[in-house]
Amino acid sequence: MRAPTRRRLLTSAASAASAAGLAAAPVRAAERKPVGTVDPMDALRALPGLRVIEERPGAEPGYRFFVLGLRQPVDHGAPGAGTFEQRLTLLHTAAHRPTVLFSTGYEVPLVPRRTEPAVLLGGNQIGVEHRFFGTSRPAAPGFETLTIRQAAADHHRVVRLFRRLYPGAWISTGGSKGGTASVYHRRFHPHDVDGTVAYSAPNNVDDREDSAYVRFLEHVGTVAARDALRTVQREMLLRRGHLVARYEAWAAATGDTFRVIGSADKALETAVLRVPFMFWQRHTAEDAAAVPGPDASTDALYAWLERTAALPAYADSTARDFIPYWYQLGTQLGYLDVPTAHLDGLLRYPDAVEPRSFVPRDIPMRFDTEAMPDIDSWVRRRASRLLFVNGTQDPSVAEPFRTGRGDARVLWVPGGNHHVTIADLSPGDRAEAVTALRRWGAGGRGRGSRDE
Repeated sequence: MRAPTRRRLLTSAASAASAAGLAAAPVRAAERKPVGTVDPMDALRALPGLRVIEERPGAEPGYRFFVLGLRQPVDHGAPGAGTFEQRLTLLHTAAHRPTVLFSTGYEVPLVPRRTEPAVLLGGNQIGVEHRFFGTSRPAAPGFETLTIRQAAADHHRVVRLFRRLYPGAWISTGGSKGGTASVYHRRFHPHDVDGTVAYSAPNNVDDREDSAYVRFLEHVGTVAARDALRTVQREMLLRRGHLVARYEAWAAATGDTFRVIGSADKALETAVLRVPFMFWQRHTAEDAAAVPGPDASTDALYAWLERTAALPAYADSTARDFIPYWYQLGTQLGYLDVPTAHLDGLLRYPDAVEPRSFVPRDIPMRFDTEAMPDIDSWVRRRASRLLFVNGTQDPSVAEPFRTGRGDARVLWVPGGNHHVTIADLSPGDRAEAVTALRRWGAGGRGRGSRDE
């Protein structure tokens, strides 16, 4: 999912940053000391372009947690275009331990929580907020530099800078959109890290052909579960007037509006259409027993829809924060389609689930048909030391990445949804994944290998 790039970067991330006065300056003698020999706070403050915002409590024993800001070029190919501060987090344990680069794809969580690879390796962890999310937003209006190549260059500069402090093995990881971000970082900078674990990473290769998602949603789970979801969708649209009135009352009470998507009526229809996708992302067939039937009260229908499809997400206070997400889907990453035949005569908005519905009309969008095919081709033909972990009942990976080399693998959790982990794999697959991760974390087939 969840264009060729509008222009090729004219220079590498390193030379662009250097011209902007952002690249790593020559390392002074005092900066050459490993972070293990100096206080981590002092070592961080010595890194050019990095600001230590604060050290936060709450990290596990043996760890320290820092919130950081890194000055990045707005456009890695045009140094004169200015800079912005990208939010990072650091869980530091020891300089000699492996370091995990955590691509969030969205806003970076400001809580000291380790990813599964960081736990398995006992390593440091650097979380990277995606450009244009959270506080990592360039001052100038517009999203022209919100591209997969620019984001990959952001990650590349993070690795180059922090390798001064953490010279050991590096592993990248991310889940969902963050998993896809970790893959396109590898595509453009394949030697930055020693291995990658991508969880539930969508791969919409051809956004004009979304039948795989429709077929998936028409066959996932059990017949009873699918029937229950189709029935509740119809019932909610048959009671549209009552549900919209309740939705509007909620918005009025909270001071929210629907200017981005257009109306509460369209927002409700969009939420209803996304019900099967959202349900299977988080639930299993066993949870279908809690789906309201046609005789349920309107209160019960509304409460279930709010829990399942996150109704507040379509109102402006949340929708504005996710404009960059929908922009990426509508310009490079692509989005899915959903079954609608069972809702004939009940729909009013043909574009309800299109990314354009969530991006204001004054923001231009032009889809790049070559961006994801390029990433997909690289994964199939050239990627190594890359592990995908997917759930068989997750609609986000109805179009999964496929690998073509022996040490790049796709492993599946039977019955798993969008939140699967290595720990959920079958014993054999779990052992294979952990062995590969620990080999990469020990530097096996490591950085600088030219086999990609």
